[in-house]
Formats: sequence, C-alpha cells, structure tokens
Amino acid sequence: MPLAGAGRARVPAPLPAGGAAPTVASLDAVYAAHRANAREAARMADEYGDRKRGAADRALAGRQLLAFDGRGQGLVTEVLGELATAERVAVLVPGADTGIDTYGRFRAGALALHERLGGRGAVVAWLGYETPGTFSSAVATTGRAEEAAPRLRQLIKDLRAVVGSRARVSLLCHSYGSVVCAEAADGLDVDDIALLGSPGTGADTAAALHTRARVWAARGTGDWVENVPHLSAGLLGTTVGFGTDPVSPAFGARVFDAGDGGHSGYFAPGSASLANLTRIVLGETLAVTS
Repeated sequence: MPLAGAGRARVPAPLPAGGAAPTVASLDAVYAAHRANAREAARMADEYGDRKRGAADRALAGRQLLAFDGRGQGLVTEVLGELATAERVAVLVPGADTGIDTYGRFRAGALALHERLGGRGAVVAWLGYETPGTFSSAVATTGRAEEAAPRLRQLIKDLRAVVGSRARVSLLCHSYGSVVCAEAADGLDVDDIALLGSPGTGADTAAALHTRARVWAARGTGDWVENVPHLSAGLLGTTVGFGTDPVSPAFGARVFDAGDGGHSGYFAPGSASLANLTRIVLGETLAVTS
C-alpha cells in the first residue's frame, strides 16, 4: 500500500512511449503505443495500491491517445473522432486542477462538443501541461503557461502534419488555459482562439497576441471569474495577475454569448456557449450570437 501521506507524484508509471510525430499513415500505431503505455501504468498503479489511479489509467487505455504520461498528476492527449479525415478540428485546453484523476470532467466537455459537431469534425482534449492548483500561487502567474506554450505549439504542428492546411483548427481555452493559449499564440497555425472564463491572458489586447487567428472571448453570467480583479503587477521578481479583461471592449476580442452558465459550464449540453463554440469550430462565424 502507498505510504501514509504519499502524493500522486509517487505513484509509479512507465516512461512515456517514444516514437516520431504522428502522420496519417502512423496514426493507428501512435494510438496503439500510448494505449499500451496506459495499460502498463494501470498495472503499476494497481500494484502500488492506488486503485483510483489504476482505474483512470485503464479507462484511458481504451481510447485514441496521441500522448500519455502517467507520472505525477499525469498528461493526456486524446482524440475524439476521425482525425485523419477531419476538416474541422477543435483543441480544448483546460484550466487549473486538471490531471488524470480529474480528467473525466474535462473529457465530458470534449465529448459534449464532439456530439454537437455530429461527425463534422474531430476534438482533441489536450491535457498537455501540468496545470496549477486553484488555490496555489502558480495560478496567479504565467509561469506554468510559459512552460506549457512550447508543448501546445508542438501539438499544433503535429496536428497539421496529419490534417494538413485544408483543415480548420480552433483552440478553445478555458480559465487558466487561456493564459496558456495566449503564451503560444504568436504565429500559431490556428484559425480561431476562444477564451472562456478567462482571468486575463497576460496581454493588454487581442492584437498583442500576434496571431492571424480570430480571437473570441466569452464569460457566463454565473461565472465567478467576473469578480477576479483584472490587474497585473510586479511582485518579488514575477508578475502577478493577467491584465485586461478579455470580454472588455479594451481587449478587442469578438465577444459571444455564453448564457447564464458558471465557470465549469461552457461545454454544458444545450447551453448557449456550446452552441456558439460549435459554430466557431465549424467556421459558421456569422451565426455566432453576441
């Protein structure tokens, strides 16, 4: 059994599966390699005595994984749908407190969007960085986002290697994930970036993201982020806070209707926000409601 007080960082897991970046021809082999890695991670977690982690790893072992790392809080990149033939691809980037143990709630949003797309596109659930804790000092700085940005850029390059330039790629970035997307945005080969329940991006304006993508922003009327001060200040050698509110006119994003949902409700089935996100992913931008 695990030692008393031992954290998830101590749960053993294999090194991630290696290999080249995915292509159309190698996609099935990439999925298979990461599924095998997740199965081994489940076996090791069970042997260690962490049945919850073992069950989470085992569930992932049956899915289309572009990446998997069972160590620590865990990293997962899962594809919903047929990536090789997709002409519309949505990449979901999560916020704080997301890891393998809480992956189900993140995946639920990806599933809701995939179902709403109705076979008209693929969804990539990208838990590709170590997210900060909601009540940690890291959640108020860009540190984790700066570490995550190169990984997100690499993911987009890998996706383009599979879908080519023909596909429309949208980044849907929730909460602290919007800080990650902003850090990665400069020159990123995506068509749309949507900031959902964002505390700010670290940039003063959408133009300062230096992206060719359309920049969208939304906040539900029940989202507590509305009460977060949109400030940025130096403190002990680092910058705390993320500056301009992305739904404010000063930021300059295309603001769309997110209904009355709360901070976790942007992908809720039947919601105004999910309907608008679906339109953005499909390129039906004139139909997006504000």
